[in-house]
Amino acid sequence: MTSTAVDLAARLGRTVLYQIYPQSFADADGDGIGDLAGISGRLDYLAWLGVDAIWISPCFVSPFADAGYDVADFFQVAPRYGTNDDLARLTEEAGRRGISVLLDLVAGHTSDQHPWFRASADDPEDHRFIWSDVPVHGFEPGHGTRGGFYLPNFFPVQPALNYGYARLDPAEPWRQPVDAPGPQANREALREIMGHWFDLGVAGFRVDMASSLVKDDPGHVETGKLWREMRSWLDDAYPGRVLVSEWGNPRVSVPAGFHADFFLQFGGDDNGLPMRSLWNNSAGTVNPAWAEVPAWAASDARGDAETFARAWREAAEAIATAGRGGVVGLPTSNHDFTRLVAGERDAEQARVGHVLTLTWPAMPSIYYGDEIGMRYVPDTPTLEGSRLSATYDRSGSRTPMQWGDLPDGTLGPGSPATSTYLPQDPDPGRPTVAGQLGDEDSLLHLVRELIALRHGDHRLDVESPVEVLATAYPMAYLRGGTLAVVLNPGRAEVRLPLDGAANALELFARRCRVEKGEGGPDVVHLAGHGYAVLDLAVERDRSTIRDVDVDELV
Repeated sequence: MTSTAVDLAARLGRTVLYQIYPQSFADADGDGIGDLAGISGRLDYLAWLGVDAIWISPCFVSPFADAGYDVADFFQVAPRYGTNDDLARLTEEAGRRGISVLLDLVAGHTSDQHPWFRASADDPEDHRFIWSDVPVHGFEPGHGTRGGFYLPNFFPVQPALNYGYARLDPAEPWRQPVDAPGPQANREALREIMGHWFDLGVAGFRVDMASSLVKDDPGHVETGKLWREMRSWLDDAYPGRVLVSEWGNPRVSVPAGFHADFFLQFGGDDNGLPMRSLWNNSAGTVNPAWAEVPAWAASDARGDAETFARAWREAAEAIATAGRGGVVGLPTSNHDFTRLVAGERDAEQARVGHVLTLTWPAMPSIYYGDEIGMRYVPDTPTLEGSRLSATYDRSGSRTPMQWGDLPDGTLGPGSPATSTYLPQDPDPGRPTVAGQLGDEDSLLHLVRELIALRHGDHRLDVESPVEVLATAYPMAYLRGGTLAVVLNPGRAEVRLPLDGAANALELFARRCRVEKGEGGPDVVHLAGHGYAVLDLAVERDRSTIRDVDVDELV
């Protein structure tokens, strides 16, 4: 057990999370599938980048009908990734580098190949899953001697574990109360699963579909009670470990017991609008209803980050009122959603997104490859349940990590074998780690330097105040009263009056010119896709300021 595993909860306010899709990240044994040993071999790279914790998408035994989110054994690593001993070694090696390891906990369902479900399909007295003797809308036909129909949680091959119903109905006998034996057995199983991996050094879990447990639960009241119960057990039995939810509504989920919850493209009272209003680019992973949501991070400059900022404020106030602590999570992208670089948005524009993610008062989560500007690859073959609709195929966000030709000893054991889980981005100009390591002006170095600033400047802690100055073009805010962040994801020049900007120390600036005010405030000019992080508390020598024509920067 490592000290980083024990201490993660206390340092979430300064944590930078990095999501790894294991089958695509690094292949150590050359079989074409990324594995845990491959992740271990890249820990020096992750430590160099500066991340504090890694979240590994499901690595348990599975038939992989949904890329591992259909679990057939919660207590064993899938052979294609290695063994439980490999995971224990990974947590130990990561801990030596100050990196905590989080696993993905699929709490609401199993695979239909799981022994629990097979037993339930043959035993009418087994209530670990939700069964009806008669056809019910949304239920699937059973596979065993029991007959009847079961409720899935997502795909038909993912039967929902029974945590009970918040509302009972005598006409629907499959609705059991939350304190019935089946639901209580599943709660105990959750504790057993988490304890098993905590004892191997895991620091916490990201909980898949965390709001889906108790069914027909208006306001998620009973689901919230369940997670508060789990949090109390966790704090008592494994203090310092963390639970991060896939709920999409931190205003509700963090007061319900989670340490953090992400804004997501779905979920929440507003159905994911805060996240989509930031990043939605109508490419690859789009529901038709999202098409008309203008995104702030778009060159046409039609969006506004006000929806996101308001939702963050409401969540932060709810978390503070609840008094349990916790943070809002802000991802660059994830395995279910298109990357920052997708459609018309290129890596230059994505720089602005990274500056926002790493300076906003939330826990940033960097999806593997986003730090070099990997793109969503259209027309990537559908694989392991990636396709959800004609316009929503997640495989383009799951392509192999682009390491490039790394020499041995450069942040790891040379170049790992490229995963063949999915085809590599065919673009000959695709970005690579190797190609950006030596370029201090690259996106990779920008992300690394922003992480270092976040760690080194307490004004960027989650707990440090934020004052929003503008939410569109530019978006601008103050952290800790004196650290100014000004962002322009659009292609047209923008300007912002800002007292003290002309004499401020430029920590980061690109396509930026500062004009000294004459009888009024100074003015920050940003060309297209420009940004500035200015320390208003530190004056610089005016002789070092070069007046730049914004037209030169376009």
